[in-house]
Amino acid sequence: MPSHVNARRSGRLALTATALALAAIGTSALASSHREAPFLAMSGRAVDGTDLYMFRSYEGGRQDYVTVIANYIPFHDPQGGPNFYQFDPDAVYEIHFDNNGDAKEDLTFQFRFDSTSKSTALSVGGKQIKIPVINSGPIDSVNPDTLNVRETYSIDVVRGDRRSGERGQVTQAGGGEVFDKPVDNIGTKSFPGGYEAYADLHMYDVAIPGCGNGRVFVGQRQEPFYIAVGKIFDLINLDPLGPEVGGNPNDLEFKNISSVVMELPIACVASAGDPVVGAYTTSSLRQGRLLNPSPPSRIGAAAIYAGPLAQVSRLGMPLVNEVIIGLEDKDRFNASKPMNDTAFLDYVTNPALPAFIESLFPVQAPTNFPRTDLVTAFLTGLEGVNQPQNVVASEMLRLNTSIPANLGTQNPLGVAGGDNAGFPNGRRPGDDVVDVSLRVAMGALCVLTGAEDTLNVGCTPADAPSGGLAFTDGVRRTAAEFPNAFPYLNTPIPGSFND
Repeated sequence: MPSHVNARRSGRLALTATALALAAIGTSALASSHREAPFLAMSGRAVDGTDLYMFRSYEGGRQDYVTVIANYIPFHDPQGGPNFYQFDPDAVYEIHFDNNGDAKEDLTFQFRFDSTSKSTALSVGGKQIKIPVINSGPIDSVNPDTLNVRETYSIDVVRGDRRSGERGQVTQAGGGEVFDKPVDNIGTKSFPGGYEAYADLHMYDVAIPGCGNGRVFVGQRQEPFYIAVGKIFDLINLDPLGPEVGGNPNDLEFKNISSVVMELPIACVASAGDPVVGAYTTSSLRQGRLLNPSPPSRIGAAAIYAGPLAQVSRLGMPLVNEVIIGLEDKDRFNASKPMNDTAFLDYVTNPALPAFIESLFPVQAPTNFPRTDLVTAFLTGLEGVNQPQNVVASEMLRLNTSIPANLGTQNPLGVAGGDNAGFPNGRRPGDDVVDVSLRVAMGALCVLTGAEDTLNVGCTPADAPSGGLAFTDGVRRTAAEFPNAFPYLNTPIPGSFND
């Protein structure tokens, strides 16, 4: 974002003081980026980034690590056969880290996928006929003969610019540059030993050049994001001041997602001089495409891509492109980099969402323009919590890696609930980013900062008459509903879940 909001504001607040001040907010974002831009909705589902999570690992003995989860390919129906859901072999999927606050990537992990048919055939009337399904029998190991399609991936690590920086290859701890991705949870008959036991075979200890060791899992998980998405996009057809728990069903309850999960040493992603690290995920395709009506055995090769890479999806903080960026600029935002976010500044300083809510309900949108409180929430981070020392305002998810993980008492409202290890200090699966973002959009920070603006957000309670209200979509989950160990997301729903 702009240079005139680069400078770190003086008077860093103590973490405990900030937690107390924010304890009344109650919640933080809306829905994440599922089908949020026209290109992705119409033709780019496999490269559609939906959610990004980043947090200090809270599995026992892993306190020196950060876990980052990049979810792609929205709205998996569990019964998604015969092809189920695969990453695009012609795309590059990336997770970027900014460890000095300058809005430029310092460390990037690049994932490239391949998907190959084994051309499994049955003898039918004396002829060998290829089967029309993804497996020919039960699956209980990595890449068994009964699996008709093998999906693999490789991982590069790049320091500096994502295209021209110093490059190395992430390998399995015991050697090997190729990783197998588990096939989706086809159904209970296909996995006689249970799907989770099968998926566990695809969790890899990895060696990262210049970083030491970490862990990686890429595969299908149950969709962790929760929201009353249908009612929200039907002119917010719900009671925004109703019950926070159980007021509405979670529309994503019976969906799955494709996840890229990495656990990395803190020393790998954060600099020695500043514990705050920013992250965002992108996907890119080649600029040229030629339809190929007679593709080879490589899965997904009905088109040939060529030319330079073009970024088509970008995601850091939840819901930014979905409910902040204007419809005609959504594809442009997905193609942009954080260092160029000045082009989208008006969407943050003069947001449409609060005015839209005001037009639908008897509440009053904040009147402080430009909305410097939202610049803090979305573009710089909160002083004393997750703001880098020399921050350049830009949209990304930021985590203060010096704040210990909360192992047993996570609050779904994160910092707003007195839990500094949660959103917006990073994001965990159980964090209720929808409620928190709604409240912040309606001026919660202006109310909490008080007449003296102790949070240094550039507004006061007089600017936000409705900023103290407990806005909600009525959907809430907790950390108890998710695993407390890597990869931290639940087993995907089987395709035969209606049995």
